[in-house]
Amino acid sequence: MAKVTGLGGIFYKVRDTAATQAWYQEKLGVGGEWGAMFPFAADSPDGFSLLSPFKAETDYFAPSELPFMINLRVDDLEAFLVELKDKGVEPVGTQNEDYGKFAWVIDPDGVKVELWQQLGPVPA
Repeated sequence: MAKVTGLGGIFYKVRDTAATQAWYQEKLGVGGEWGAMFPFAADSPDGFSLLSPFKAETDYFAPSELPFMINLRVDDLEAFLVELKDKGVEPVGTQNEDYGKFAWVIDPDGVKVELWQQLGPVPA
């Protein structure tokens, strides 16, 4: 049975992504290309969760109208999607990259949930 293995990240809209990222880096000491990166362990550079700001104008969260999106890591995306379909949940999109497979679903409250199965090192 496929399962969610953890929080990949929280993505949210802001007015100025550079200023937000600088604040997290300068004030809290956390940063990275996609926002505040929280490694799972010091010896696991490819395993992390994100707090990632997006431009306020982004349509990446569509069709949700909410200003945030949740990313969940899964161990087997294809099997997980079969299980979701059996439960009446259809993805609103899918995408494959060298570093992972993605699918998006909308929860009952209109929150877009990104499902991510990591396949290789995440690009720096």
